[in-house]
Amino acid sequence: MAKSMPVDDWLVVLSQEYLGDFIKGGGAAVKFVVPLEWREHKVVLSKLRQVAEDSGYLFASVDAATTKAHMIDKIFHTVARQVNWEDLVCSFLCSTLSESHYLVPASRADLGLSQLALLNGLEVGEMRRVVNNRLRDRLYKDYHMTQEFRMAMLRLCQTQLDPQDVGIGTAEAVREWLRGELRLISALKSASIFQKIGRHNGRHMLFSLSHWLHAAGKTGLVITLDISRFLEARRPKEPNGTIYYSGPGVLDGYEVLRQFVDGTDELQFCLMIVLAPPDFLAPEADKRGLSAYQALKLRIWDEVRDQQRPNPLSSLVRLSGQATTVILQSTGGSL
Repeated sequence: MAKSMPVDDWLVVLSQEYLGDFIKGGGAAVKFVVPLEWREHKVVLSKLRQVAEDSGYLFASVDAATTKAHMIDKIFHTVARQVNWEDLVCSFLCSTLSESHYLVPASRADLGLSQLALLNGLEVGEMRRVVNNRLRDRLYKDYHMTQEFRMAMLRLCQTQLDPQDVGIGTAEAVREWLRGELRLISALKSASIFQKIGRHNGRHMLFSLSHWLHAAGKTGLVITLDISRFLEARRPKEPNGTIYYSGPGVLDGYEVLRQFVDGTDELQFCLMIVLAPPDFLAPEADKRGLSAYQALKLRIWDEVRDQQRPNPLSSLVRLSGQATTVILQSTGGSL
């Protein structure tokens, strides 16, 4: 088995090599992390959140025990429920108008069309034309995002500036659509959105979200996906309200992860950390471990490795709870 490394040492490398450089510059990566002690999961999650938020990323956590992690649309909805959409819209509008040298109000409550017109000495109609042109160029023509995601963000921006112009309830319907809570898609017909988010388009919605976060002023998106529940075969006698997976369900979940690994070339500004228990590395006889799905194992297993030192840049990293023992120099130095 490959060597494990202290959590803090790995986080130093992750912060320098990925969050501070590669992901920030538009890259994407998927890392599988296996804390060798169960109690380390919460520690790793807490430290990851701190490192990500200190670097300006949106941190979102997904647990397979409470989210159907074998369905990409459910993963997206869980992430969407952790996003403050109003703050992102305000940040995007302010940066878009500031780039064109228009004045913007200091308070988010004053970010409306009439206030903008007054602040910039323009008629409301002229200010509306300016804003619509900027939204068209910076948002509607940004083809890194799907058309439906662009239309959703466009409606949220227009609602912030002039709620009466968009229609009552449209913005809330858009947010419910993103969170997977919208009952009838017909509520979004006026927003030119005609289908719910499902397994067929959930992945591209997530790709759009990470790009949108960067456009709205965040550095990017860091997602942690805890798949510990994949390894639990026995259900409790009394239902506890959480999710358990059948054997085929686990393989579906691994296929979702395999697609993330293969799709990193399409993904931008996003780091996904898959958190797994030690049983994930069980031998091939185990039907729920990594060996049960070769398509994923072949992509992340470290067949060639140093027998003396762990590789912190590997796709699969084993973490120990021991204290930091070495100082790593990952930028322009040796690891």
